[in-house]
Amino acid sequence: MFRRFRIPTPFQVGPVNAYLAGDTLIDPGPESDEAWARLLEQLEGEDMAPEDVSRVLITHPHPDHFGLARRFHEAGATVLASGPTAEIVGDFAGRLEYEQSFFVGFLQRHGVSEGTAETVTDLPEVFLDYGPDCPVERTLEDGDEIAVDGRAVTVERVEGHAPGELVFAYEVEDARRAVVGDHVLADVTPNPWLQPPPEPGGDRPRPLIRFNRSLDRLAGWDLDRLLPGHGDRIDDPTGRIRAILDAHERRTAEVRDLVDGPTTAIEVMEGLFENLAVTEYFGGLSEAVGHLDVLEDRGEVVREERGGMIIYEPAG
Repeated sequence: MFRRFRIPTPFQVGPVNAYLAGDTLIDPGPESDEAWARLLEQLEGEDMAPEDVSRVLITHPHPDHFGLARRFHEAGATVLASGPTAEIVGDFAGRLEYEQSFFVGFLQRHGVSEGTAETVTDLPEVFLDYGPDCPVERTLEDGDEIAVDGRAVTVERVEGHAPGELVFAYEVEDARRAVVGDHVLADVTPNPWLQPPPEPGGDRPRPLIRFNRSLDRLAGWDLDRLLPGHGDRIDDPTGRIRAILDAHERRTAEVRDLVDGPTTAIEVMEGLFENLAVTEYFGGLSEAVGHLDVLEDRGEVVREERGGMIIYEPAG
């Protein structure tokens, strides 16, 4: 049903997968002339122009997935996404500013020096060029159903990789399939990046806890194939999901072993990854804090603040 277009990105993750069915396009790719030219070329192969795309669906608010949505919006397409995604892509610069204001202090409380924390939080500003603001005309809720190329597609809410993630499930012949964005990838384990509170002053989400629960739920959907946001299709969804969950469990065990006394998240990160470049700090710390969140949720470590620092210790 969906045809895959591989769209170049300037990011380490490599090309992003856009999917076309009828006049509906999912995740058009990042804002860049190179990506636009490649997408136009592939649309032409389907005897289509940008004006022939009437709807753009966004799985989640990362610029490599939504950046070109505004060009289609300006050509007349309706953009659909979840409510949280709509808020972010509607004011991407404002969202980045909010994340920066939260994470400078957050990183320092977890053991990162002030200068490094400021450098780490400044790095994502490069993403602004690839994710221009785009209005979302219709927000989608969990369980919504939309018609795509004559078939019913069910909107399913998932959690962990990014705020407001959606997957799009559908049946074809005797099979059930889903376009899953970055929630499940064939060759790499998606890293649930740290997220600020939905509202200033609120509680910080625990993405890895949510991601594990979401993956476990997805494994029970009896899907035959997954169409991911990067890499090749997944023909054994349950096996791949279980492999990701197993990898998470192994990493959680590694983190538990690293907490052998009062320990900061930065010390855990350094125990997991040697000589990590500052450009990789946010992802590394996201992994460290994520697994510490899991251990705290299970009652295996305790967290407390001492002198402005967050310290973890073995429970009991």
